[in-house]
Amino acid sequence: MIDLVIRFDTIQQLYRAYMPFVRSAGLFVATSEPHYLGEPLTFSYRLPGDVAAREACGSVVWINPQGASGGRPAGIGVQFAPAEEHHRHDIEQVLSSELASGNLTSTM
Repeated sequence: MIDLVIRFDTIQQLYRAYMPFVRSAGLFVATSEPHYLGEPLTFSYRLPGDVAAREACGSVVWINPQGASGGRPAGIGVQFAPAEEHHRHDIEQVLSSELASGNLTSTM
C-alpha cells in the first residue's frame, strides 16, 4: 500500500524538495496531515519528464509544522531506506544543473 503519492512537475519543485543532507537522501512533502518522526512510509514519486512513478520505502525524518520559520511550507521530510539509495542517483541526475545553486529549499 502506498502511503504518499508525490509528483514533481518541474525541476525547481524537485530542487526545493530534495534533501541531499540526509543519509540515503530524502524528499520533502508538503502536507498538513499528521505524521511522526520515525514513521515508516511507502511512497511513489514522479520526477519531471518521467512517464511512470517510482516506488520507494522510507521514514519520516523531518517535520515542518504549520507556521515554520522562513515561511517554509508545512510538511514532512521522508528519508529513503538504506536499500533504496539508488533513488539518490536518479534524482541527482535530474538536478545536476541545480545542485550547486544557492536557491532556497523547503527544508534547510
